[in-house]
Amino acid sequence: MDDFDYMRQAMALAELAAKQGEVPVGALVVDRATGEILGQGYNLRETGHSPFAHAEILAMEEAAKKRGSWRLSGCTLYVTLEPCPMCSGAIINARVERVVFGAYDPKGGAICSVEEMFSLPYNHKPRVTAGLLEEPCTLQLQEFFQSLRQK
Repeated sequence: MDDFDYMRQAMALAELAAKQGEVPVGALVVDRATGEILGQGYNLRETGHSPFAHAEILAMEEAAKKRGSWRLSGCTLYVTLEPCPMCSGAIINARVERVVFGAYDPKGGAICSVEEMFSLPYNHKPRVTAGLLEEPCTLQLQEFFQSLRQK
């Protein structure tokens, strides 16, 4: 599997979020060496009544439990939307090696849209691939919000 395959899987997770009335964001944590998906998640803030239930956080928590360590060195996080400040901080703290995201978030993105957290002098700097499958990831979000406005 390649980056595109993993991002398509993250998009399928985002669709599950949308079906539950959640903002459609999906995420996967993949072990770079084996290609194994260690964790996956999609937004559950509304369902779980939790400000922390972002796709990235849920995927990293699952991966850390599966790995038996909070350190996610050697892992890539695939996410359909550019991570927010909270998730970017968690990515740094978890030592995620690489982040691949689809849609840019001009109102809340903390990797390159609103701020550039990974360029600050923290103890860990993940590599970033931005805008992978940007158009379909953006369209997924736009369609969700358009359907909300029509209700």
